[in-house]
Amino acid sequence: MGQPLFGVHTGPQNCGIDDLRHVWHLADRSGFEWISIWDHFYPAMLVPSDANGTCFEAVSTMTALAAETTRVRVGSLVYCMAYRHPAVLANAMVTVDHVSGGRMELGLGAGWSQIEFDAYGIPFLPIKDRLDQLEEGIQIIRALFSQPTVTFHGRHYRVTEARCEPKPLQQSPRIWLGGMGEKRLLRMAAKYADGWNVPFIGPELFAQKNQVLTQWCEKERRDPLAVLRTVNLGLAVGRSEVDAAAKRAALTQQFGAALSFLEPGMLIGTPQQVIDRIGAYLSGGAQWIILALRAPFDLDGLQVFIDDVMPAFR
Repeated sequence: MGQPLFGVHTGPQNCGIDDLRHVWHLADRSGFEWISIWDHFYPAMLVPSDANGTCFEAVSTMTALAAETTRVRVGSLVYCMAYRHPAVLANAMVTVDHVSGGRMELGLGAGWSQIEFDAYGIPFLPIKDRLDQLEEGIQIIRALFSQPTVTFHGRHYRVTEARCEPKPLQQSPRIWLGGMGEKRLLRMAAKYADGWNVPFIGPELFAQKNQVLTQWCEKERRDPLAVLRTVNLGLAVGRSEVDAAAKRAALTQQFGAALSFLEPGMLIGTPQQVIDRIGAYLSGGAQWIILALRAPFDLDGLQVFIDDVMPAFR
């Protein structure tokens, strides 16, 4: 089998900061390449009625993640461009890069949770306009990371001789795009991004989207190898068939009505079944496998993954 890199994606919702710390510390010392957070103001649920509960703000949580870890890449999947002006986000990410000692990875997306937009008075524009915001924003952030001053006058965002100092510790921090729209999002990833991420889809659909991204890279005259291909997957792994069945049953409580939609993009079963499933993603072009975890965090399942799944790919 190939040798993918593994990451952990930690949802900062319906939990305490110590719960997050436990996951971060375990992942940081156990051979994972990556830990990330997501960007929501309400718990991220596909069913609006499930949006009650606590949720930590993303930039401050990512800064805590940077301070609590020493080895992993510190990522976001993904910041909603409409929630913060891109110049403000660029400055925040430089701070995270310095706190982490140069381990910051910036993931960006167009946003989808209308309940959050509406509650906070942020215009929920049609998807075309949100993608336009994303395309303008990524250009501004990229320029602020490297140029002394930046002037950019777009339809959604304007900066005039804007500065971002200090610069990141990294010479060129990677910027990731999240999503799978074939006409705009994947073309943007081919044109602007260093990495692409998509959550909760099966290996066949991942392979299809991955091929579209490669085709866009070729049309944009960009080396397809320049864009990392990654997928976020849920995890319900047990050491035995009985344990795995119990973990599968627990998913219903965690995801509710959204489970049927998300299940194709989950690693469910015994360690060998999970190893085989990961193999299907690798065959479809995935280079990184990122475990998307929600509270209550299954630390036992994560330890099974560390002990019995990861060694199969070393």
